[in-house]
Amino acid sequence: MNQPFLPRIARTVCPHDCPSACALDVELLGPGRIGRVRGAQDDPYTAGVICEKVSRYSERVHHPDRLTQPLRRVGPKGGGQWAPISWDEALDETAARFSAIEAEWGAESIWPYYYAGTMGHVQRDGIDRLRAAKGYSRQYDTICTGTAWPGYIAGTGMLGGVNPEQMAESDCVVIWGTNAVHTQVNVMTHAMRARKERGATIVVVDIYQTATMDKADLGLMLRPGTDGALALGVMHVLLRDGLADRAYMAQYTDCSPEFEAHLSTKTPQWAAEITGLSVDEIERFAHLVGTTKRSYFRLGYGFTRQRNGATAMHAALCIPAMTGAWQHRGGGAFHSNSGTWQLDKSRLVGSHLQKGDPRWLDMSEIGPILTGDATALKGGGPVKAMIVQNTNPASVAPNQTLARAGLAREDLFLVVHEQFMTETAELADIVLPATMFLEHNDYYTRGGHTRVLYGPALVERPGECWSNHQVINALALRLGLDDPSFTSTDREVVAETFRRSGYGELDAIEPLGFVDRERPDAEARYAQGFAWPDKRFRFAPDWQAVADKKGYLWTCDPAAMPRFADHWNITERTDSEHPFRLATSPARTFLNSTFNETPGSQRREGPPSLFIHPADAAPLGIGEGDAVLVGNRRGEVHLTARLRLGLPTGVVIAEGLHPNKAHREGRGINTLTDARPVPPFGGAAFHDAAVWVRRADQA
Repeated sequence: MNQPFLPRIARTVCPHDCPSACALDVELLGPGRIGRVRGAQDDPYTAGVICEKVSRYSERVHHPDRLTQPLRRVGPKGGGQWAPISWDEALDETAARFSAIEAEWGAESIWPYYYAGTMGHVQRDGIDRLRAAKGYSRQYDTICTGTAWPGYIAGTGMLGGVNPEQMAESDCVVIWGTNAVHTQVNVMTHAMRARKERGATIVVVDIYQTATMDKADLGLMLRPGTDGALALGVMHVLLRDGLADRAYMAQYTDCSPEFEAHLSTKTPQWAAEITGLSVDEIERFAHLVGTTKRSYFRLGYGFTRQRNGATAMHAALCIPAMTGAWQHRGGGAFHSNSGTWQLDKSRLVGSHLQKGDPRWLDMSEIGPILTGDATALKGGGPVKAMIVQNTNPASVAPNQTLARAGLAREDLFLVVHEQFMTETAELADIVLPATMFLEHNDYYTRGGHTRVLYGPALVERPGECWSNHQVINALALRLGLDDPSFTSTDREVVAETFRRSGYGELDAIEPLGFVDRERPDAEARYAQGFAWPDKRFRFAPDWQAVADKKGYLWTCDPAAMPRFADHWNITERTDSEHPFRLATSPARTFLNSTFNETPGSQRREGPPSLFIHPADAAPLGIGEGDAVLVGNRRGEVHLTARLRLGLPTGVVIAEGLHPNKAHREGRGINTLTDARPVPPFGGAAFHDAAVWVRRADQA
């Protein structure tokens, strides 16, 4: 006899593309029903606080438009005509088409494509096991981290830093290039605690008056792509006014007379001309961090999404190395701990199965790749088939016009495994319904903290939804692969990965829910030296050494890279035809294109909008709420004008990835962004576009 379901609170993990990876307490109301979602009070980083979009997660789990059965396209691509089919039919057809395409065009003509719709390693990365075993084209992962991580590693030698909880022990917290109120609410939890308990000064560096800058004691609003100039101007003042810790630099950095000579011309006046800040603001910031030993630099992703993003990250990271802030608890810097997990994922991703040496295709170049660009295709043949999991490139990829044109090719066999009928799913031949995080087992690493967390399956999956792991295994078996990894359960993969990584047994870890991988404080603060062979922080980065550490691929001539920390003036140029700089910044209640289907988020965000300064709007005859057209050589997009004083003139901001169909004519904001790889190792310059703006009725 079935036992009645007893409502309870269960512990799990937020799966989404956010460094916080919050520990969650979820109300389980029935076998397939959830209620409230709250942040775990006993998790030291989450500390009971989560973002509003995740607190409303029941809207996603129980959304009436959620996909619950496999579908086959029966009309033209993008025509919205579908027929329900069984899982056997869907997988048999996929395997047959993949096999036929491989026989005619070779294995590299098939490109499995994924990203961070879930940050669970089993469900996200298991697609690589199939890729390896079949010798399909590999994916070069650049779209999020490609510009940020190299710049950080260039200084410290590894991707890790001071425990973010130590922000609460700081006397000055510098939040640089991230709108944490929108994107990492837990950063604010610990920064505000420092202000409340220690009287800490909060500094925010960004390109417009964000919700985070509203909380700042000192807000530095600079022009997009000029963060490196600000950093150099600050370092000039530190040296000029005797605020640099020369003893620390002599022991722990590669500071040289040549580097000091390089900085000698980077005066506050020079930096003010470039950044749009005043000389006084630059001097004030420099003196604040130069005299406040416990200064904590929380460096975000946003300011690196420029063509000079890697060098901007490195330049900002140089400031605490010059002040010696790393020596003190509550001081130093942090971007991500993603280089510290020491996970053995070899079985999960199929390293033991790798067939041949297939080409690497840059995921940020999906548009050029699918439309036949020979350089993007690495000189090889066309991509003829794809399976897409955990991402929505028809919305999120740069140069949307090319991305959509490629995905809409009638000769591209496209399988999309998704939770909703996204813009990418609309262009598919086969659509497969996917589980959500509460419906499968996985583990999650916290780029923004120190713990690896386990998220168990807690509720029954709706309809015929399958997990990513199930789909990859079932497809692999139909393709004739017989490795035992393709018959494992998701829980078994978690357990094996933990065991191989030296974490211990999952049965022992599960009751606690996490493995704490916090490094010793002295190691996290590089108190005995940095992670380069000479133990010195590098003001003069060795970019080839960065490439060697991470397996990065060069996208520019290495000789073109600046020798020292610098402002590299290579952002997309404005001109008389394209006088505005556009940044496509994150919205509060969307996460990339996730959550833009939920009613609460749609109400909060309203229509797709463009923030424009009144002084820029007036000559164009643009008023509040007017329909405007924004464009460049890559296309044009319809938006609603919102007049804002809190941004520099000559800069416009479009917050959030609204559904493409929310824009007139169905073109989303990434129509305007560029797919060309960012130096030195690739990435997408989402906040670096030159555009024109005009009233829609005058277009």
